[in-house]
Amino acid sequence: MAKSAFDAAAVRTRCQGYRRRILDISQTVGALHIAPSFSCLELVATAYFGLLNRTGDVATEDTFILSKGHGSLAQFVALEELGVIPRAWLENYCKPGFPLATHPDYGTPGVAASTGSLGHGLGLAVGMAYADKLHGKDRDIYLVMSDGELQEGSVWEALMTAPSFGLTRIVAMVDLNDFQSLGRTSKTLPNFYPMLDKLRAFGWEAAEVDGHDPQAIHDAVTARSGSKPFILLGRTTKGKGVTFMENVPIWHYRSPNAEEYKIAIQQVEGCGL
Repeated sequence: MAKSAFDAAAVRTRCQGYRRRILDISQTVGALHIAPSFSCLELVATAYFGLLNRTGDVATEDTFILSKGHGSLAQFVALEELGVIPRAWLENYCKPGFPLATHPDYGTPGVAASTGSLGHGLGLAVGMAYADKLHGKDRDIYLVMSDGELQEGSVWEALMTAPSFGLTRIVAMVDLNDFQSLGRTSKTLPNFYPMLDKLRAFGWEAAEVDGHDPQAIHDAVTARSGSKPFILLGRTTKGKGVTFMENVPIWHYRSPNAEEYKIAIQQVEGCGL
């Protein structure tokens, strides 16, 4: 649940700066996952700056897993602001001799699990939550997933297991941008939808909001009953904030050239997200 007063406007401003930061990093590497990171930024930032208990007490501090590992930059920029990872690491993203790579790696400060091979984050959360229940550990486990990875069978095994084991301390958030790498999820698997009814049928408490609205995200999570594991569907736009990136498949993994970068920066700084 929420641990302190929530400032949605501050999170919006923070995400605007994060988009600028990620665009700057894009000019130092040949390619990176800009669009997938932009779609989940508000989900990640709301978790870190409005939902997670970050007291520093390892016995009760909440855990965050970015199951959507290719959106790692959304997590890295938040960890940088929190002082968990040094600025030099992002300045040298994906460069020899520095620890940050395309996906989060366990052992990196602030990273609870290695992800990027999609479909495993929820299973890891279930295992952690089950261990917590056995040992009486008091924490919530948050994770951000992609809608594409929900096609993995391992995800549905975890969805079935969590409520069966009474694991009520899991809060999953889905980056519902309707893309799986290079195509529309709704076109690839139209029977994937509607999702809310499926999730509820598996025993989860579920809600759906605008995934770029920090206040809506925060309110939905904090209003959960706590009697079941909770999953939030956040409707998002891949590449949010840069018009020529939004919902354009090529931007799943590409760095903008100098002219594209200039246009993107102007749009991000004036987007008012």
